[in-house]
Amino acid sequence: MRIVIQRATEASVTIDNQVKAKINTGLMILLGIEDQDNTEDIEWLTNKVVNLRIFDDEDGVMNKSILDVKGDILLISQFTLHASTKKGNRPSYIKAAKPDIAIPLYKEFITTLESKLGKQIGTGEFGADMKVKLINDGPVTICIDTKNKE
Repeated sequence: MRIVIQRATEASVTIDNQVKAKINTGLMILLGIEDQDNTEDIEWLTNKVVNLRIFDDEDGVMNKSILDVKGDILLISQFTLHASTKKGNRPSYIKAAKPDIAIPLYKEFITTLESKLGKQIGTGEFGADMKVKLINDGPVTICIDTKNKE
């Protein structure tokens, strides 16, 4: 599992010209799932997300988590995070999980993250053509891959 986390002052996702979800202060997360991912990856990654200290404290130091600031999360599925560009100029997405594997893991990721955050999160729609808007605060952008835990 691979994510790109962006600290946001606002973010939204639009599908078919309709805003599906919108957040203010919080995190906009792009999530890529590959075939080998499992529940252990979800548990580890959601713990990392809710405890990552990337929000400023009173002294302007990144020392607070999404839980501390009571922020929101917008989660977007994005298989292109697993693009391989080693050969040629057309990315290969062979590592990205097919929908029969990815959709259940995506749904479990949402449920687990909501449980740890203590509230609902905004989401896109798996496989949809989405337009994502973001005001990245900082900018702060962090990439995490469960295959690089150690």
